[in-house]
Amino acid sequence: MPERLRDEPAARPEDGRDGRPRYRVVQWATGNIGTRAMRAVLEHPTLTLAGAYVHSPDKAGKDAGELCGLGPAGVAATGDVGEILALQPDCVLYMPRACDFDTVCLLLEAGVNIVTTRGEFHRPDSMDPDVRKRVEAACRRGGASIHSTGSSPGFITEAVPLVLTSIQRRLDRLTISEFADLSERDSPGLLFDVMGFGRAPADMDARRLSHGRVSFGPSLELLADTLGLPLDRLEASGEVATAPRTVRIAAGEIPAGTVAGQRITVSGIRDGRPLLRFRATWYCTTDLDADWDVRDTGWHIAVEGDTPLDVDLRFPVPLDRMAATTPGYTAHRAVNAVPIVCAAEPGIRTTADLPQIVAALG
Repeated sequence: MPERLRDEPAARPEDGRDGRPRYRVVQWATGNIGTRAMRAVLEHPTLTLAGAYVHSPDKAGKDAGELCGLGPAGVAATGDVGEILALQPDCVLYMPRACDFDTVCLLLEAGVNIVTTRGEFHRPDSMDPDVRKRVEAACRRGGASIHSTGSSPGFITEAVPLVLTSIQRRLDRLTISEFADLSERDSPGLLFDVMGFGRAPADMDARRLSHGRVSFGPSLELLADTLGLPLDRLEASGEVATAPRTVRIAAGEIPAGTVAGQRITVSGIRDGRPLLRFRATWYCTTDLDADWDVRDTGWHIAVEGDTPLDVDLRFPVPLDRMAATTPGYTAHRAVNAVPIVCAAEPGIRTTADLPQIVAALG
């Protein structure tokens, strides 16, 4: 391990020709989101791709630019954590399928800042107390910070509501509705094996349908805390809708009577009523046996208060291009956050702690 990792602060990023500091970034994992993030780093005006960590031995040694669909970048991917640490990056974009807290702490102790699309760090108070202590101690020792963000949760559950409530003086309720039309998503493993579409309704257990509490609850609690309206508790529920007739989608066939739509709801309760609510509706066809409000892919936000708002954010992308486009909604916010997180005080930094994330586009 390099000598500076514990005792010396990371070197100041070198300035680019335009006077803006440049940051050396490592991309950690190269799945759909990670690949899009790595491409964005390579094309970014103030970021330099210093390295790429890969889990698959087949990717190790390959050029990072080629892994994300660009030309050679002169950066070889590696599966060796020691090689990543030796690069002494300013920041790691941490995007694995599962969070390894040992690795996270190792990076932070080495003085490496982390921006992650993992959901474990949205709200420190929601973390396991022992894990939180470990991570915060690693941040202090390395003088580094870590921040969780993405599109959902993150952008739509924190950044956008904070802007919309900035013109309120009384908030009665804020509801975020997410819609995803998956009919053209050619991912059988994701839709059928992971999400459970095409199964009998009885096979969708309560744990699967109420997972929104873990995924979105901390983000809603952070929003409430920031507004000075802490929640009394969270409630989570889920329900499914079936296809009245067999439907053919890009990923395969959904037989009549099986799950073709799913809806999860997470509510933040204050003073006996829902103050904040997130509801996700994912569907493979609009022909469902349920009377649901099913809209095009995107988000709808309703703000009820003394200055009410009704906001639609649609994804104006053809369905057959949605799978290729949507990773950017998650990856790009993380990439844009790198300079801000690198400049932040050490610790677990939330959306409420950081300045507004502004993209450097030129």
